[in-house]
Amino acid sequence: MVKLLFEMARFYGPSTIFIDEVDSIGSARGSGAEHEASRRVKSELLTQMDGAGTAGDDPSKRVIVIAATNFPWDLDDAFRRRLEKRIYIPLPDPEARKSLFSLNFSSVKLGDDVDLEYLAEKSEGYSGADITNVCRDASFMAMRRRICGMSADQIKTLGQEEMDLPITKSDLDEALAKTATSVAKDDVKKHQEWMNTFGSA
Repeated sequence: MVKLLFEMARFYGPSTIFIDEVDSIGSARGSGAEHEASRRVKSELLTQMDGAGTAGDDPSKRVIVIAATNFPWDLDDAFRRRLEKRIYIPLPDPEARKSLFSLNFSSVKLGDDVDLEYLAEKSEGYSGADITNVCRDASFMAMRRRICGMSADQIKTLGQEEMDLPITKSDLDEALAKTATSVAKDDVKKHQEWMNTFGSA
């Protein structure tokens, strides 16, 4: 399957192969618990990656391999060497967090008391996924506030406009309080240390 993937990529080249969570197939070899089939997949992938960046006389058949992982230290040394450019994407800074909140709120109503600068400050250490969760929870809170104390039959009679309530600062404060950051400070430090040793932009 791995060989076929690269053959198809070359046939339709130039192509890009993206491997998400590459640590799941590119972890260090030699473990006693490693299955023979897993070793074969890794060996074939390494072989194919060796020739992926070369296109001979036809640059239109070039294949670029991009991989992503949250655990770069688990990668086999041979995989790491073949991934020549190793780039660390840090957690979003205040300006990026503000942009993420703005993007998530692009299709919903916001109360006059909602301040994106305030949200960016309060969400330090949050990932993009964390911010998305905060925005989703806050939007649900506005809906719950509208239907609180109503029966199922009463809820069914509500129109779209009656359900389309603005998200308030209070909703967001509650959502932030309920949503803890998913990335520990120790993990951030570990990534930075790995990049100091193996990073290559």
